[in-house]
Amino acid sequence: MKQLTKAEEELMQIMWDLGPCTVSAMRDYIAEHQQQEKPPHSTVSTIVRILEEKGFVGHKAYGRTYEYFPLISKDQYGKQSLNKLVNDYFAGSTLDLVSFLVKEKNLGIKDLSDLMEVLDTDE
Repeated sequence: MKQLTKAEEELMQIMWDLGPCTVSAMRDYIAEHQQQEKPPHSTVSTIVRILEEKGFVGHKAYGRTYEYFPLISKDQYGKQSLNKLVNDYFAGSTLDLVSFLVKEKNLGIKDLSDLMEVLDTDE
């Protein structure tokens, strides 16, 4: 699966939040939730078309209006991104990733206990 650019990922986040939506709805969401000016319609439309070409987004046509929807769930993309991170930066070792998080993020006893609980449930 292909990686997304920051702009593509932002639009995917919006579609995961909104569900099926139009480019106009995405622009409104950006203006309301990200305290930014509405980006140009053509910019958002271009990014959505790229997402469609990459296989992340589908659409339904209603006359001249298109409604876009994610073809991959947020969980699927998160799992793929995490796997890429582990492979690229930790030589495929999840143990090295967790060790790094413990050292760098100063995880407390409660965090480690919660992590152990999750690991016990998955077995």
